Amino acid sequence: MSKRIEGILEDVLIIDITEDGKGLGKSDGQVVFVEKTVPGDIVDVQLRRKKKSVLEGSIAAFKTYSDHRSAPFCPHFGICGGCKWQHLSYESQLMFKAKQVKDSLERLGKLDISSMQPILASIEQVFYRNKLEYTFSHKRWLSLEEVESGLQVTEPGLGFHIPGRFDKILDIETCFLQSDPSNQIRNTVREYAITQNLDFFNLISQEGFLRNLIIRLASPSELMVIVVFARDEPAQIINMLEYVKTQFPSISSLQYIINTKKNDTIYDQDVILYSGRDHIFEQMEELKFKISAKSFYQTNSNQACNLYKKVRNYADLQGDELVYDLYTGTGTIANFIAAKAKKVIGIEYVEDAVKDAFENSKLNNINNTDFFAGDIKDLLSPAFIREHGRPDVIITDPPRAGMHADVVEALRNIAAEKLIYVSCNAATQARDMQLLDSVYEIISIQPVDMFPHTQHVENIVYARRRKRK
Repeated sequence: MSKRIEGILEDVLIIDITEDGKGLGKSDGQVVFVEKTVPGDIVDVQLRRKKKSVLEGSIAAFKTYSDHRSAPFCPHFGICGGCKWQHLSYESQLMFKAKQVKDSLERLGKLDISSMQPILASIEQVFYRNKLEYTFSHKRWLSLEEVESGLQVTEPGLGFHIPGRFDKILDIETCFLQSDPSNQIRNTVREYAITQNLDFFNLISQEGFLRNLIIRLASPSELMVIVVFARDEPAQIINMLEYVKTQFPSISSLQYIINTKKNDTIYDQDVILYSGRDHIFEQMEELKFKISAKSFYQTNSNQACNLYKKVRNYADLQGDELVYDLYTGTGTIANFIAAKAKKVIGIEYVEDAVKDAFENSKLNNINNTDFFAGDIKDLLSPAFIREHGRPDVIITDPPRAGMHADVVEALRNIAAEKLIYVSCNAATQARDMQLLDSVYEIISIQPVDMFPHTQHVENIVYARRRKRK
């Protein structure tokens, strides 16, 4: 049993890990969250905060190191908001992600998980992301050591937000999430801006010139760079973009945005092409997908392909089936399975995404798909079914909030022979599948690790319509 001595809680056994990477222990019935610990660690904890029956603290001393522990490979670990599970071995990450899925489906959804398959590991554990967004700041974030040394920072930074701080940016030298030339581009852009005395954005006063940098990669060698400026200064914009173009001739698409708003979203902004194409192409098996500046595409391309293969295998299409693909986005799943189906109908509430879905079908000479834009709970009506046909297979891949109750009720009424539910949130997936349990029997559950070193996990539930008694 742990004991408390002058703000130090001794011999705390860490038994679990939270989504934000903190270890979870217990002491005298109280939950203790401890930064940078993993299950199996035994530590003395310096208490820092108390909320009701929950304590928070940091490591005062290690007593025992867990077998689950791994040395973080990134110098920004623990400060940057990404890769919060780096201190867990990858095998342990997979184990705890599978546990997360199991607990959600079994405990929250009261579902039968006997068909759950081993989690599908990501082939790449570093350099797996195809898109990163960086933010410029007129003052970079100082480390604790720098603050204690009395350093007064005047240097600008280009990197990621500090967790929970919209106005604080960690300057990134090397990021292990995206392969080169991503790091070279970011560092070159920062160095150019500093030497040219271009002012970095002040996130509090909302003043400055340089705002964001977006880098997208696609296989085999496609590269998109987007610079977001806060003011329209043509000479400085052209000079900077020309320098980037000269330094990195491999850029397929160089674009820019002038964003004078008080938020960073680009979806309501005009994207201006400087050189190359206004898009890049991603290759998946024999298919090509067009990706523009605002397009959504799974950020781990190789693992997305593996996920789609699992969906296609579960669908087991024979060529005469009508498939509905709900929350189709840019039609990646719909187009990926179209060759095996009679027809695929995709439904998506973002109109621009539906335009991309049509274009992707056209690009790949796929003529047995159709896409509809609108709120799925309104579109998926009896009238829509009568007009377009009752589906044999329904694939659904909703956002983290899961499906609207009206969509779930529509699926109950349609009662397609097969239901394949892809989710990035096992808790809302469990809720929805519990509501569908009287209609569908779960045949297989497949967790998929799309984002190594984070708490995020995708999960596929394959279910078949129950036989009427």
